[in-house]
Amino acid sequence: MTHNNHFQPLWSVHEGEGPIFATALHSGHEIRADLAKILALEEDNRLREEDPFTDILTKAVANRIVPIRSRFEVDLNRPREDAFYVEPDDAWGLHIWEQAPDQKMIEKSLHEFDLFYAKTKRQLCRLEAEFGRFVVFDIHSYNYRREGPNATPDDPAKNPDINIGTGTMDRKKWSSLINHFIYDLRTFDYFGKHLDVRENVKFKGRQFATWVHQSFPDSGCVLSIELKKIFMDEWTGELDRRKLDLLYAALKSTLPGILNELKLL
Repeated sequence: MTHNNHFQPLWSVHEGEGPIFATALHSGHEIRADLAKILALEEDNRLREEDPFTDILTKAVANRIVPIRSRFEVDLNRPREDAFYVEPDDAWGLHIWEQAPDQKMIEKSLHEFDLFYAKTKRQLCRLEAEFGRFVVFDIHSYNYRREGPNATPDDPAKNPDINIGTGTMDRKKWSSLINHFIYDLRTFDYFGKHLDVRENVKFKGRQFATWVHQSFPDSGCVLSIELKKIFMDEWTGELDRRKLDLLYAALKSTLPGILNELKLL
């Protein structure tokens, strides 16, 4: 089981040039010691519901904040009142705890939630002050072989390679930028074919995107990027580095178009 001591950080922060920011809210796997002691959930089951390797994709941009802690310590993409999983119903029916976490443990996780949003707000305020408008890559991944490692994959008609969530924003305001972004991903050469990129089919964006759009209604555009786990085996956790590297290149290929669209707004 992965443990944390008091000196390990909650996230890594990188500040650089440009008006594009990235995060991977569920890429973290660390669990602090007080929670690890009462955790019933096996590590492979925990990893399956996390978004491993999505932190690597955030490196496509210079400005980023990447959580190190697991969503089972605090889920940064749910409203604060739902950010700590207590019951199985909070987490896909999974039996998470050997014994119920006490209120002090829960409050500690919610304090981490508050710290993350405060830190991120400072980062985004800096981008707003410098550039006027900014774009956020809110990077996630999702399972598509939930019936088992040898079962038929979930229906591709309902499970695109990349789902772009734009359901928490004024779509009309950012339509040209969104369309350009999706076009660049769709036309990228991915091993001699094109990626299936669609909007709001699987996910529309959640708490983080909602919060950015409410906090920065005139300046912030969050693209919630959900990648089907085509770059890894969701059951063993094994990474296919070639596939991830090409997805990274696909994401990187969208940056010139985004920067150009921001200038036109």
